Amino acid sequence: MPIKGSCHCGLTTFEVDDMPADVTRCTCSFCAKRGALWAYYTPAQFRLTSPPENVATYLWGSRTIKHHFCASCGCGTYGESPDWSAGKPDFDNPKVGVNARLFDDVDLDAVPVAVIDGKNLW
Repeated sequence: MPIKGSCHCGLTTFEVDDMPADVTRCTCSFCAKRGALWAYYTPAQFRLTSPPENVATYLWGSRTIKHHFCASCGCGTYGESPDWSAGKPDFDNPKVGVNARLFDDVDLDAVPVAVIDGKNLW
């Protein structure tokens, strides 16, 4: 059953195929200020269900990660990135990081949180 999510004002909406087994809290400067808990999916498991013009994008540093947010209310919604699990970007295996705090009617307290020390990794 798909999990739906939205920004604060409701102009950016999305859905994913299912609940994540866990979520990630990254300590890098951007994620720490954003306060997101990231759930990772393949592009096929994520669907933007609102018009793409409702989404704005921020690129920082290496410009390899697209940080998307609602163009109206500013909520950080999702990001598109190569897979970094090997310590370098794998552009053949992209990932979508969804801000799980924006899932509708989901109890995130029941989902384990992994912490990535992004502050010291990049």
